[in-house]
Amino acid sequence: MAPLPELAPLGIYLHVPFCTHICPYCDFNTYAGQSERIPRYVTAMRRDLDTQADRLGRRPAASIFFGGGTPSLLSADQVGSLVDGVAERFDLQPGAEVTLEANPNGLTRGYLTELRAAGVNRLSIGLQTTDRRGLRRLGRMHEAVDAERAVEAAVEAGFERISLDLIFGWPGQTTESWRNDLETVSAWAGGAVSHLSLYSLIVEPGTPLADAVSRGIVTVPDDDAAADLYELAMDVLGDGGWVHYEVANWARTSDQASTHNGIYWRNGEYLGIGAGAHGRVGNQRTMRHLLPATYIGALEAGTSPESNSEELSEQTQRGETMMLGLRLLREGVNEAEFERRHGITLTDAFGPTIDRFQEQGLLDRDDPGVRLTRRGLMLANDVCAAFLD
Repeated sequence: MAPLPELAPLGIYLHVPFCTHICPYCDFNTYAGQSERIPRYVTAMRRDLDTQADRLGRRPAASIFFGGGTPSLLSADQVGSLVDGVAERFDLQPGAEVTLEANPNGLTRGYLTELRAAGVNRLSIGLQTTDRRGLRRLGRMHEAVDAERAVEAAVEAGFERISLDLIFGWPGQTTESWRNDLETVSAWAGGAVSHLSLYSLIVEPGTPLADAVSRGIVTVPDDDAAADLYELAMDVLGDGGWVHYEVANWARTSDQASTHNGIYWRNGEYLGIGAGAHGRVGNQRTMRHLLPATYIGALEAGTSPESNSEELSEQTQRGETMMLGLRLLREGVNEAEFERRHGITLTDAFGPTIDRFQEQGLLDRDDPGVRLTRRGLMLANDVCAAFLD
């Protein structure tokens, strides 16, 4: 339930910023052509974990998430070294979720079997679309068949938790193509894909895609067209029995929901380890140095890897509980847990805002708490952000 209580088990995010190729829409902290830094980088991340364990003690941890970038550029031994590093320093709970993001390219059965032996039990594969034209327009370097084979190899390697990332609203996408994406991946390997994350393409300032849009080279669907694609996904996946549990996430069954991301949405605590990684523990939000070389150098020199630290006010923390928790479509924000965590009732904290959105048909409020309505879901960003004003 949102929010999580104080001192609930941590999530541990490990950022791997290396890529072989930077996609034109990507604004994440990623770098191509620096793979030679990986061995020193992994050592630096283990030192970073040492520092955090010294500060926090042996806190319980519910999840590890290797994000990127392209974490699958790491060898299985390097991944295992970091999983072991977490387990040595924190109380990694039995059955903890360990996710690794991966591109479809190069996900062989042998490598995936080694990842399973290293402790990874969940894969998040960046497919984006099965449409070849869409893959080229998104700058992806794989084909749909590569992703399908990766899913099959993951099943053969023993993975029972396989997630795919898909993007909708790319230039030239049709409703037929989008429907085909959803129906196709749902059937791969006999229905082995257990989780889908669906993201509307955002034209981020400073990216090559933004430059192409500003120059009229490409045109992306407008907000209404993107909303139509989103509603189509809700209908297609709903008809297929998928559980729409978070604004952008569907699970084949409720127990396949992402544990790690659930910590974020329930405004729990998480460490951010690696170049550019964000973390929040207590009322402190931190960010690591962006450049891998700077991050490595700081840890090798025994200095702080943090570039920024922010103390969060209680008002900001309450607002973030609402902004994040409302993304959980079935749970929403629980009244009793909100008061327990923040020492104030929902009514006293946000009564007028909740009332306004109820009158507009955007929020439902009942005995457990507050949730988005179907109409509110279509305006989720605006509704959630209002609680931070």
